[in-house]
Amino acid sequence: MTISIDPQKTNNKSLQPKGWLRYFSFSLDHKVIGIQYLVCGFLFYLIGGTLASAIRIELASPMSDFMPRDVYNQVLTLHGTIMIFLWIVPVVNGAFGNYLIPFYVGARDMAFPRLNAVAFWLIPPSGLMLVASYFVEGAAQAGWTAYPPLSITTPQSGQIIWILSVLLLGGSSIFGGINFIATIIKLRRPGLKLMQLPMYCWAMLGTSLLVVLSTPVLAGTLILLSFDIVANTGFFNPVLGGNVVVYQHLFWFYSHPAVYIMVLPAFGLVSEILPVHARKPLFGYTTMVFSIMGIVVLGLVVWAHHMFTSGTPPWMRLFFTIATAFIAVPTGIKFFNWVATLWGGKISINSAMLFSCGFIINFVFGGITGVALAQVPFDIHVHDTYFVVAHFHYIVYGGTVFIIFSSIYHWFPKVTGKLFNEKLGISHFIITFIGFNLCFAPQHWLGLNGMPRRVAEYDPQFQFVNQISSLGALLMAISTIPFLINVFLSLRNGKDAGDNPWNALTPEWLTSSPPPVENWEGEAPLVEEPYGYGKEIFEQK
Repeated sequence: MTISIDPQKTNNKSLQPKGWLRYFSFSLDHKVIGIQYLVCGFLFYLIGGTLASAIRIELASPMSDFMPRDVYNQVLTLHGTIMIFLWIVPVVNGAFGNYLIPFYVGARDMAFPRLNAVAFWLIPPSGLMLVASYFVEGAAQAGWTAYPPLSITTPQSGQIIWILSVLLLGGSSIFGGINFIATIIKLRRPGLKLMQLPMYCWAMLGTSLLVVLSTPVLAGTLILLSFDIVANTGFFNPVLGGNVVVYQHLFWFYSHPAVYIMVLPAFGLVSEILPVHARKPLFGYTTMVFSIMGIVVLGLVVWAHHMFTSGTPPWMRLFFTIATAFIAVPTGIKFFNWVATLWGGKISINSAMLFSCGFIINFVFGGITGVALAQVPFDIHVHDTYFVVAHFHYIVYGGTVFIIFSSIYHWFPKVTGKLFNEKLGISHFIITFIGFNLCFAPQHWLGLNGMPRRVAEYDPQFQFVNQISSLGALLMAISTIPFLINVFLSLRNGKDAGDNPWNALTPEWLTSSPPPVENWEGEAPLVEEPYGYGKEIFEQK
């Protein structure tokens, strides 16, 4: 059985709106959908970042004096939900996956173009619904984890809207995951082998498997939770005999793989960027592939390390400690592969490379604290403190978001045919890197000394360190300004990039910039060595 692109579907793309109007249409063009994901996600990033700034303003003083406590809980809930489900997951998967995967496999489009469009158009209404819930009396305030009994006893209207929004966003992820698996497995051009695919394809294949296997568990869990809230059932309500620990098991069975759903695509993207700007082949291609698949398998069996303080028996603690420690092995392999790719290369110091190197530094630090949290005695000591907040943000912001910005700088010429202003890009990196580390590095100390997370008031002894952290958050907010200026100036007056400004070898650069509707004029190129830098084939070019 093979999946083929229906000519009528591709012809329909030429009948759709032209110019900027196509980005507001139900487009079937994977490139347009990728840009829709990116722009929509970035708008929600600005909203989530504004909420983060409000949190840090509140925490600049020990007392709850900037917003009431219940409003603080609502803001905290919205911030976490928006950043995960409306910014990182849609962008790192949907935006770059949609734009790049068909190029990498030599296809004209995704396997199911209409399902692809549906997956995107579930996101804007879901996001608007989530944001609007803040203005409903009794907005969700149980955190992005929605733990019962808190999520059951807080006002119902906002929590139900929150659940419905997350369910729709989960459906979008599942549709996208199915599409990516089918496209990578079934739409490869003749002659292209699996072990010749760019690394981002493998990262998206592993990510999509995690999405399809784990997201339905979250969906079922939230449906049962909604029954408890609306129909007064007793699945998780302890007053009616429900078990809150079962909720935690089901929730974290999705939500720990969700970390890899955010991080694995970033691993693939950085593996595409480093060889280009270091002018060296990607080191250890085969080990990178197997380490991705190792993370996929292990990622499904480590969820209970979030529950060491939930009355887990000793045998369970031991198993999940060992499994969590093991997952550091394939992750460490990737780190050494990236460093080996850079070693001895002709490195270009540009915005894309700086953000990628910043990612490596931040992610290694986040990985080290992750291994520490896998150890039961240490985890019990810092559980639900700011040490966990710091660790999580070093992974998902210092890791994934840094790569999102790196990828924007790298593929902006492909999408627009224009070059970014590198001075503004480097300024963006410097302010972001300093602000990020100033914000989150001190939070490790706060957590080690016992400051709890998710609370608006704290012991006055922590005020000075919190003020340093809030200063870092201010710098992170300011760093968005040169980025936005750069985007607008480059779109309007940027230098022409040409078709392949980086002299890259991966297939998306072997067509015009921006690409035509059908990706190539004629047959898709067969790229057997996407990282063949420094070899005769490259020198001859």
